[in-house]
Formats: sequence, structure tokens, C-alpha cells
Amino acid sequence: MNILLTGASRGIGKAAHDALIAAGHTVAGHSTKGGEGLLGGDLSDPAAPAALWQAALGALGGRIDVLVNNAGIYEAVADDAGHDEWLAAWERTMRINLTASSDLSRLAIAHFRQQGGGRIVNVASRAGYRGDSAQHWHYAASKAAMIGVTKTIARGYAGQNILAFAVCPGFTVTEMTEEYLASRGGEKILAEIPLGRVASAAEIGEIIRWLATEAPASATGSVIDANGASYVR
Repeated sequence: MNILLTGASRGIGKAAHDALIAAGHTVAGHSTKGGEGLLGGDLSDPAAPAALWQAALGALGGRIDVLVNNAGIYEAVADDAGHDEWLAAWERTMRINLTASSDLSRLAIAHFRQQGGGRIVNVASRAGYRGDSAQHWHYAASKAAMIGVTKTIARGYAGQNILAFAVCPGFTVTEMTEEYLASRGGEKILAEIPLGRVASAAEIGEIIRWLATEAPASATGSVIDANGASYVR
């Protein structure tokens, strides 16, 4: 399969990239700055998703079978921040985490209609169901909305063989979470995870690989939790 994967330079995205390549798929990976075989694109720019889509089509010979929306940010803003700082944080997080992935999904759906189907995999978060810290309202909101978009795509386009799935990791060992885990106190966080450890990026990458390439069509709309039973629903 030909796959466009955003946020492929590190963490979960790199793990998914490696898993997909190892399974024999062709992957156009993306990062903000590009380089090292990755397509570039700053998803805070409203024009970036369309440009990235076109670049991926060129890299993949004009056909994309799967879109994996993994790129995202986890940036704190205090609830007592100034109005401009608060608003800027919300707009940046929603633009990158939600609007850019939705723009790419819309482009993917138009493309998939022409070729008889395709798959979209969205990397959301446990926070989309249970919320997050008091400094991350916007992050939790963006991931909850991403889950809603996933289910809406699944319901709206299954009849055209366009499938949509999401994975909701809890704490995962990545560059993005290591500092946060340390600042919150790793032992306290681990005490809340029945499995006794946070997930590895490779574990989440394998879930993405399966959803992108092997999950049965009847599972469209499904959300897989991967949080060590720290939140069950």
C-alpha cells in the first residue's frame, strides 16, 4: 500500500513509519521541516495540508491508499494566561491537531472515491475521553474532536469503501512526553496505570500499522485504547 504518514520524524510517528516499511509498504513520511527522506510542511499554516497532499501524490506515483494523521502538539497554557496568549494557544493547537488532519482527510476522501476506497487512521489520545491537565484544555478538546471526526467519516463513507479508525494512546514514551512525565512525577503516573508501565512508541506504531493495513472493514469507526488500562470505557 501507498501511505501518507504525518509527524513521522520521531516518537509514535517514527515507530509507525518503521513498522509500515518493515511490512513492505511504501510510505511518504512528513515532518515540519522535512529532510532525511521526509516531506516538509508546517501544519500551523492553513495552506500546508493541500501542499503536503500534492507532494505525497508526487512521491507515491499518484496514488495514496492510506492517510495516517499522527502529527500533533502538546503545549501547555495556563488558565490564567492573558487573553491573547490563551487564544493563540487554542488556535495553534486546534489548527495543527484537528483542522490540518481534517483538511488532509477531506482531500483523502476525494482521492479515495476515485480509486474505489481507502483508509484513514487518526492518532487521538486518552485525553479525548477522560480529559487532561488544567493546562491542556485545548489539547483534550482537539483530540475529542478528532475522535468525532473519525466516527463521522466512518459513518458517512463506509458505503464507498472508505474506512476510518483511531487509536487513543495514554502516556507513551516519546520525546514529546518524557519532559512532561518527569515534571508530573513518573512514580505517581505509573501508580495510575494497572499495567505498571507506559506504552512504548513501538506498541502504538504496531496498532497504527494494523489499522492502516489489516483491520477488517467491519471495524470501521472503531477506536482502540492503548493506555495500560489507566482509563477504560
